[in-house]
Amino acid sequence: MAHQLTAPLGGGVQPRLEINTFVQNDRMFSLYVQALNEMEQLDQSQLPSWFQVAGIHGLPFIEYDGSVGDNGFVADPQNQWAGYCTHGSTLFPTWHRPYVMLVEQIINHHAQQIAGTYKTYDRREWVDAATKLRQPYWDWAENIVPPPQVISLDQVEITAPNGRRKNVTNPLRRYTFHPIDPSFPLPYSRWQTTLRQPSRTGPNAKDNVTLLVNTLSNSQRSTTSDTFSMLTRIRDWNHFSNHDPTFGSANSLESIHDNIHVLVGGNGDMSDPAVAAFDPIFFLHHANVDRLLSLWSAINPGVWVSPGNAGAGTYTLAFNQSVNAQTPLTPFWKTQSRFWLSNQVTDTSPLGYTYPEFQGLSGNKQALQKAIARKVTNLYGPGSAPMSRRSIEGDIVNNQKRDQQLIQRANPLTKLLDGGKYSDWTARVVFDRSEVGHSFSVILFLGDVPGDSTEWLTCQQFVGAHHAFVNGMPCASCSSKSMEEGFVSLNPYIAGSSNLSSFEAGVVAPLLTQGLQWRVLRTDGQAVDVKSLQVTILEVPLQLLPGAFLPTVGEVITWSNITQGRTGGQPN
Repeated sequence: MAHQLTAPLGGGVQPRLEINTFVQNDRMFSLYVQALNEMEQLDQSQLPSWFQVAGIHGLPFIEYDGSVGDNGFVADPQNQWAGYCTHGSTLFPTWHRPYVMLVEQIINHHAQQIAGTYKTYDRREWVDAATKLRQPYWDWAENIVPPPQVISLDQVEITAPNGRRKNVTNPLRRYTFHPIDPSFPLPYSRWQTTLRQPSRTGPNAKDNVTLLVNTLSNSQRSTTSDTFSMLTRIRDWNHFSNHDPTFGSANSLESIHDNIHVLVGGNGDMSDPAVAAFDPIFFLHHANVDRLLSLWSAINPGVWVSPGNAGAGTYTLAFNQSVNAQTPLTPFWKTQSRFWLSNQVTDTSPLGYTYPEFQGLSGNKQALQKAIARKVTNLYGPGSAPMSRRSIEGDIVNNQKRDQQLIQRANPLTKLLDGGKYSDWTARVVFDRSEVGHSFSVILFLGDVPGDSTEWLTCQQFVGAHHAFVNGMPCASCSSKSMEEGFVSLNPYIAGSSNLSSFEAGVVAPLLTQGLQWRVLRTDGQAVDVKSLQVTILEVPLQLLPGAFLPTVGEVITWSNITQGRTGGQPN
């Protein structure tokens, strides 16, 4: 019998909460921790177990809940990508929506059962909290380092059903396999648990939390800038949805998503699509990816899934098969006989959840577009202040002065903005993602490159990076030529680490010509040459006009001479 995704959940339309807020809500957090522990401890053969649900994404490349393709099609792992996930496809954003819903509903089910066992005076409040519980998200664009309850605490304190405080195993820290599946390749077959940024690959490898924090922190400025550019400059679905080249000027949702995977994983699970979903941080990450889909959709009303192809394929989609908004989002059953479709998940409210940015807003599309654009600029725009959780429940009182207020905030970028007008300097990187056979990073520096490659992502000369999230399992279609496009924002580094007086070309171009360098680093720490790599510098004129709710984008200028004639640069 198919496991249906019932929609909506009980409790009406409830907001998914950002993880830093979520961990402060004792009832929600206590129930979530207990529910997630139950899901992780279920026998790995059971459909609602963490192992089976996480295994939908990639390994062990087996059928989930009777979900096969047209005419019984099932992928051969030797010939194509055989996980259900739709990476590199126009379905990438929408496929992950019911995936997060599935985890959310299983956890909600456990939470309601657990709440029913509370014997405290406030038992009704616990039952109410369980009904309203939704999957939290991690807003890495604003605060890229998750709280200790996610990355460093082996145990967390919760309120137990008897009303007493209790330390329990932290299910967000890692997943412990019981047992490791025989389909796992090295190094994952050696590891009893999921790992983040491990320093070694042997059976005794452990998380390197310090390296994880330093690596994430160094990418905060570029991640925030990249997110703002994506949400405010991309207008078409093909460019927004996936990392295939579209010759634009901003990262796709999938590209930014890929960056976070590699930054978290290093040489660990999150950096490999085949095993990434087993790490519990995966669903915090993808809830935020889903939130960004909601924000972008509000800013671009009426723009939804456009036809494309399935790329390397999936468990139920053949290599390069045509896909569109009516393609079944397998293995997620909507009824006993039909799967969810992209056109059925355009709005989250009927699915039982929303995000804080949408609470209290009108359903009028034009008003919603304007309000969300303002909140996006407030959160991630040039005058925003990442690393602190700001209230976004209300709007700025005086909308006419809003943009000027934003650009006058204490932020290194503000000293280079002239009445809201500036140039956004960006490195466009293009390469064949199949060339390395492993996840890797194209890393940009201004100044000398450290001799020790382990310092490349954490050094002061680091400008930013584009990270390729590559399946490490060999398959014919996975190793066929597949070009990928990504963008690295240079403005945050220029503003925060140089003495330049403006973003004008006469000031910035000489700095980049003289000091910009790049290297390619596999997640296992090996520096490599990528023959297909091409780095080009773009200047994008932007202006935040008074009263406008989106920046005005001028004609993009390509500065070929900055990288011309260099290995991996613009050809002569």
